[in-house]
Order: sequence, then structure tokens, then C-alpha cells
Amino acid sequence: MTNARGKNVATPWATRTASMIITGAALALASAAMAADWPQWRGPDRTDRSSETGLLKQWPEGGPKLVWQIDTLGIGHAGPSVVGGRIYIMSDRGNGEELHCLDASNGKMIWSTPVGSHYDNNWGDGPRSTPTIDDGKAYCMGSKGELACIDATSGKSLWTQDLNKLGGKTEGWGYTQSPLVDGDQVVATAGGNGPCYAFNKKTGEIIWKSDNFKDAGHYSSLIAIDHNGKRQYVKLRVESVNGIDAKDGKLLWSVPWHGKTAVIPTPIYHNGHVYITSGYGQGCMLIKIADDSKSAEIVYDNKTMKNHHGGVVRVGEQLYGHNDSAWVCQDFMSGDMIWSSRDLGKGSCTYADGMLYLYSESDGTCVLIEASKDGWKEHGRLNLPAKTNKPRKSGKIWVHPVISDGKLYLRDQDLFFCFDVKQ
Repeated sequence: MTNARGKNVATPWATRTASMIITGAALALASAAMAADWPQWRGPDRTDRSSETGLLKQWPEGGPKLVWQIDTLGIGHAGPSVVGGRIYIMSDRGNGEELHCLDASNGKMIWSTPVGSHYDNNWGDGPRSTPTIDDGKAYCMGSKGELACIDATSGKSLWTQDLNKLGGKTEGWGYTQSPLVDGDQVVATAGGNGPCYAFNKKTGEIIWKSDNFKDAGHYSSLIAIDHNGKRQYVKLRVESVNGIDAKDGKLLWSVPWHGKTAVIPTPIYHNGHVYITSGYGQGCMLIKIADDSKSAEIVYDNKTMKNHHGGVVRVGEQLYGHNDSAWVCQDFMSGDMIWSSRDLGKGSCTYADGMLYLYSESDGTCVLIEASKDGWKEHGRLNLPAKTNKPRKSGKIWVHPVISDGKLYLRDQDLFFCFDVKQ
């Protein structure tokens, strides 16, 4: 450094040390902030797992403290994303589907932007997709296939694509997938027997399309994986599970699947294997991808897990989810059942800090249990402070719990709740 006369002088050791400490603290805070974010469907890596620590391991009687509540969010089954102190969530308040940006500290609306037209469905109206937040942009999917890129700060719409004009169609329960952002591209599947597309995330222009499929894409979201250095996307369809080359959309491998009615849960990748499951009595399957990604083989195919739409979470070598009759802990590699419990009805689940947050679809009860292979170990439960007056029609509570920055977010149509789960 130089002094006031422009001569070089040595930086004092204490000053250099203090600077290093400040820089290190800033980096640590930045890292902690990123760890607290929940930027897309099923969290940072699409596994429904949070890396946060310091959360309550035992809830008080009646559940954790309610921080705030929104009563006028609008209809829909869309889940929230939480990034940088803001919440991004979709709904329909009567004029079509919108993306909302909320202040995470108090739930107040910052902006709302139209995304698509009104969607009417016997199982509940409104959007089903969780927005993906990446590099200051929000990518969201309307129920009729409207893919939109929106500035996450201002709410300005930047570009749109209509997947129904690109060979797709709106299936029976609408578009439920959440857009996958990977590098410079946004990946989504056109409905029906439509192709899978990669779009330039800045311009919306098509980079490639993958149209090697004869079966319907249905409702499951894509995941991105690196297998032996090969970047690829895994897509579960009605009659197959497939690996797609991330560079050009070419089909790498495909394995038959016996899906039925509605194929919904997101695949899980772990140690070279892909796990899938579907409801309506279909069961689950584990697939081993070849080292060169040119083929894949079935490891097991059984009925231990028949997950409808609440999702399955892997913690270590165990899987947790509801199998349409009970909550189940299943061994990942063997497929064997470890334990089952009927202590809560069917629902969805999320993992954080050694615990599972189970959310009942029928009455909004949320239960905290240990993620343990030693059986059901409950550590508290809460009931939603209010019940929606909005018509669910034949639908139920299908939004998964979200954990971000020490807060638990639960939604039931127009009602949106924030609970404090920090220790």
C-alpha cells in the first residue's frame, strides 16, 4: 500500500489479519444465506432436503410459533421458493394465474405478474408449479403450458414460451412440472406426448428438443445429474424413465415403467442409481445406470413404496414417504421395507436437520419425526390455525412443506403460513 506521500509501506500484520477476518466472515454469511435459500421445487437440489441446522428438535405443545399468516393468496396447489428474503409463489386471485413476490419477514406483497389464463379443474383450480429462481430471474409454468421468465426484482416479464404451441397439450390435471434451470438453459417437457425442450434462459430461444418419446410426459419434474462426468436429465414418463443428454437432448438410456393414471413423484439419483415410484398401486423401481450412460438396468421393482404425489425423501441409505396406506421407511439399495406407521394420514414430506416434516393432505396436520430407521419417533405436531374457505373441489392439501432460513412454510389454497422453527 502507499502512504499519503505516495511511498510504498508495508501493511501492518494486524490490519491484514483484520481484513482477512472480515472477508472470511462476509464469505461465511454469504454461504449461510445461500444455504438458507429454497430456490426451486424440492429445494436446492430437488431432493426435498434442506442443509440448514440449528432447528427445533422438539416442538412445544400446539407446534412452533406462527410468525405471520396470509388469508388472500388465491387458489392453487403451487409451492413457494424462497431466495434472498423474498418468497415467490403462484396463485389465481380471479383474473388468471400470477406469480407473486412476497417479503419473507412479514408476508406482504411486493409485486404480482400475470403468467397464464385461468385454469379450471375438478381437482382444484389454479397453478400447480413451483417457480425456479436463478441469477435474478424467476422461471415459472402456467397450468396450460405457459413458460415465463420474469425479473425477480421488479416483476417485469422478460420472455414467454407456450409449450402447447410446441407440440404439447394440457393433460388432465394441467402442467404440474417445475422448470429446471441448468447452466444457461431452462428445461421443460411439453404435455401429452410432447418433446422435452431446452431454452436459452436469457432469451427463451430453443436450444434443442428431445422428441424420442412415444409415451405421455405426465406430471413429474426433471432432475439434473452428473454420472461419471456425463451431465444428463432424468425424466419419468408414463411408460418409461429416461436419461437425456444435457448438451443436445439425445436419448442416452431408457427403461420401461408401468405407470398408470397419473405419474407424479420426482426421481431420486444416488450413487449411480435412479429411484422412481408411482401411485395407483404401481410401486417403485431402482435402476442402475451403466458407467458409459449408454444403458441402464433394473435392480428391483416392487410394491414397498407406492407414492401418489407427496414425494419421497432419501436420507442416507433410507427412503421415507407415504405408500398410499402408511408412512414407510425403505432401504434404498435393496428396496426392503424397514418400518411402516399409520400415525398420520397420507401426505407430503420434507427433511431438515435430522428431522422429517410430514404434512397431511386431508386436514393440514404437520408432524415432526426423526429421520430414523428405528421406527416412528414423533417430536411434535401442529394444526393449521385456520382452514380455507376457497373450494378445493375434489382436491386436498398437496403443497409440500418448505424450510428456509429457520422458517417452515405451509400452504392451503389462499392461506399461507410461516412458522418459526429455529432453536
